[in-house]
Amino acid sequence: MVVGAGIASSRPGGALPVLSDVAARAGVSVSTVSRVLTGRTPVSPALRARVMDAVAELGYRPNAAAQALVSGRRSTVAVVARNTFRFGYAATLHGIEEAARAAGMVVNIAVVETGDAAEIHRTVDLVMGQPLAGVIVIEFDAVGTSTLEAFPESIPVVAAAGARRRRGARPHAFLDDAEGGRVATEYLLSLGHRTVHHLAIPRTRARSGRTEGWRQALRQAGAPVPAITQADYSPTSGYFAVQSLIGRSDVTAILCGNDELAIGAARALQERGVRVPADVSLVGFDDQPFAQMWVPALTTVAQDFADLGRRTFRLLEEWLNTGTPPADSSVAPTLVVRDSTAPPSH
Repeated sequence: MVVGAGIASSRPGGALPVLSDVAARAGVSVSTVSRVLTGRTPVSPALRARVMDAVAELGYRPNAAAQALVSGRRSTVAVVARNTFRFGYAATLHGIEEAARAAGMVVNIAVVETGDAAEIHRTVDLVMGQPLAGVIVIEFDAVGTSTLEAFPESIPVVAAAGARRRRGARPHAFLDDAEGGRVATEYLLSLGHRTVHHLAIPRTRARSGRTEGWRQALRQAGAPVPAITQADYSPTSGYFAVQSLIGRSDVTAILCGNDELAIGAARALQERGVRVPADVSLVGFDDQPFAQMWVPALTTVAQDFADLGRRTFRLLEEWLNTGTPPADSSVAPTLVVRDSTAPPSH
């Protein structure tokens, strides 16, 4: 670790300075230093200057846990999610952690892997056993929905979600992926495709998200609404799911539930001699980093998950600061047109 020039620790072995070191350097009591740093009790400008000069000279950094004990304000936020490594989850977590760090708060992460009620309640009990300021649930799936509903009303809880819906008991930050599904489908129809097929990821609710946006766009255009081709989240799932569509004359455009499905589908199509986009146009969802590097570069719906994480944390922060649950937050995704889409060739 590199310490700023001219700052030296007064503790043995170069250990980081503590509150008592600041008090000794300023020539005041530890309680006086606490009063200055917490701001709970007024002090004279001269006394504040003495203490802050000592803080600067020693390079003292207040300990969050200690501040919480002194000020009564808790500084830890729990984040509960089904997954931590998939792109959307990981990027959302990054945004939450970034915003929390800027606010001087600490993030603890808990994972609920299944929708088993006993597992959800065990996780909620574990989280509630900590001295928390509040909780964020990443509600990208049915497990997230069940987890959100399991938390008691005694603690502020907000959620990050993709599918926008009516205001509920818990404040949400949304991506509004239904709008993304609608825009992507309308774009494919505008190229001249008679309809758009859909490789779908699992949904949070029966009729929500990008699948609902796809369906609404087709109905509004008077286009046929094909049966949904259900998949999971992985490229392998996309590879096998698209097999049932290969060779059908009515399949000229496919909207995939995420970029990974699109990559798997593209591989399967190419292996069977189906050209992308000359024979079939493909659109992904999320705009993962690899999307523009794929050949052909993938047209996709860009969703800013890191911004979603930051917006979700700000909802919780507003609730903690005002004592009132804030309004929902929503940002529409954008379509990024690349090389995997074109007008139909027949």
